[in-house]
Amino acid sequence: MSQNDGGEGQGRRTARERLRAEREQERKAEKRRRTLKMAGVTVGVLGLATAVGVSAVTLGGKDGGGKTDTKPVVDGANGAPATLTVYEDFRCPACGQFESQFHGTVNKLRAEGKLKTEYHLVTLIDDNSGGRGSARAANAALCAADAHRFRAYHDLLYKHQPPEEEDTFRNTDRLLSLAKKVPALKRNASFERCVRQGKNDGRVQRSNRAFKQSGHQQTPTVLLDGKDVYGQSSTPLTPKRLRQMVQEKA
Repeated sequence: MSQNDGGEGQGRRTARERLRAEREQERKAEKRRRTLKMAGVTVGVLGLATAVGVSAVTLGGKDGGGKTDTKPVVDGANGAPATLTVYEDFRCPACGQFESQFHGTVNKLRAEGKLKTEYHLVTLIDDNSGGRGSARAANAALCAADAHRFRAYHDLLYKHQPPEEEDTFRNTDRLLSLAKKVPALKRNASFERCVRQGKNDGRVQRSNRAFKQSGHQQTPTVLLDGKDVYGQSSTPLTPKRLRQMVQEKA
């Protein structure tokens, strides 16, 4: 009996060990499959990035399908060591002042590959003062991004920014008239259709909602690698200081 019991116990142990070994093999095989799958995705993404180029202006995502897309317009080298995030409103006088003061420095740092910019377009002035200019200018700027001319059109809007109380940018013809100063947009039927139809209106609304929920309360809100560097009155940001801060990260 004792002998038989020992043999049965040994048999049960052997079966359990065999089952444990089989499960361990299955776990390792599944892990290998997941690793290979992720590697394939990574290679595909890297291949696409290489095809598009190292430095590009992108919308950061696609609308549609019920998805919430609040990603910014990204401009600059993918490998830039610093990221400047700007929440802005094309009707906002303070945003115009920021652009006027920092435009040259930001462009140079981008050209040097030291800085990447992320623009979140919001409609704070429309919300507070009424009107549609913030929203329509933001839609037009995203249409320009679709045509790979965001930076040129963005700068034009600020160069021709009307007084805050004048809702000039609600006029679609005015927005299209300014676009004629950008050669690639001058007779671009797709761009004009995008502006007139408000193709990006939904995206602008979602971006504005995300801004309100973010805790930020003013435009422009300017963040360097996630840290507010512009709204601190005790240490006002200057173009020289911005360059120093970016170079420290290079």
